[in-house]
Amino acid sequence: MKKDTFTVIAALLFTIAVLVLGYILLGLLPMFFFASGFLGGFILWLIISTKPSFATIKMPYFLSLAFFVLHKYEERRMNFFPRLSEITRVPVPEANSFLAYLLYAFAGTWLLIPFLVKRSNNFGYYLSWTFFTAMGITELAHFFLPFFTSDPYGYFPGMASVVILAPTAWWGIYRLSRKTV
Repeated sequence: MKKDTFTVIAALLFTIAVLVLGYILLGLLPMFFFASGFLGGFILWLIISTKPSFATIKMPYFLSLAFFVLHKYEERRMNFFPRLSEITRVPVPEANSFLAYLLYAFAGTWLLIPFLVKRSNNFGYYLSWTFFTAMGITELAHFFLPFFTSDPYGYFPGMASVVILAPTAWWGIYRLSRKTV
């Protein structure tokens, strides 16, 4: 798949914006975790030249999206951000702040994947890579965060739903990376 310069620059700027916003709102450690999904997804998109139909990634996309909603619910109910704040020493961001809404908007672009990929849009494939990489790699951070606490290793908010979210996203990565499925 040939990627035009404009789309590559737009994807790079999008990636940088997410990382900067993640750093401002959540601190350095979460920004590194974001990098695994967004920068990792950007790099995979650049080096893996496939352009599968949306039908190829449809099932893992919608399942990952549903499990991501469940995951966000678990994080909220189990106070993920206050626990993360204890580790990073960065105050929990105001949920109704402009920057928080902007971060939600960046994640919300993943909802454009069906529309863009159905039209073989390169930015849609970039978003697909960031979505599946973030869900399949970044979310594994929930299993590493307990090591940053003074407590014995145990449950960290969001950990339970990652058990179904990550493998579903790996399936999406597999389907996205295949020339024909």
